[in-house]
Amino acid sequence: MAQREYPETRHAWLRWLLLGIGWLSVTLGVIGIFLPILPTTPFLLLAAACFVRSSRRVYVWLVTHPRLGPWIRDYLDGHGIPLKAKVYAIGLMWASILLSCYLVPLLPARLFMLTSAVLVTLYILRQKTRERP
Repeated sequence: MAQREYPETRHAWLRWLLLGIGWLSVTLGVIGIFLPILPTTPFLLLAAACFVRSSRRVYVWLVTHPRLGPWIRDYLDGHGIPLKAKVYAIGLMWASILLSCYLVPLLPARLFMLTSAVLVTLYILRQKTRERP
């Protein structure tokens, strides 16, 4: 597995914030394993990104976890993201963006949300799609 060294943040409040976001992401990722409406891989990747900056111990636990670790390691090792995860991530993102555009009447806000959605979609689509084992 490719190891990257990132220093833990020095600010206690930021470390706690990242830990909180990380654990929330792990929780949503685990729920996503059983509930097809939530994408597992993006939440676990977010959790890993939060933990690598806030707690090396929790990051290692997550990446080496027998059930959750492969989702992250496949991405970090360059094996890609499962097609199912790409479809769910893009679909849910666009559903929430379109709903937000409907609810928010401000044109600049709508343009920002739509531009962000296009850029994130392009990023996800450019990532390698993991082949089935």
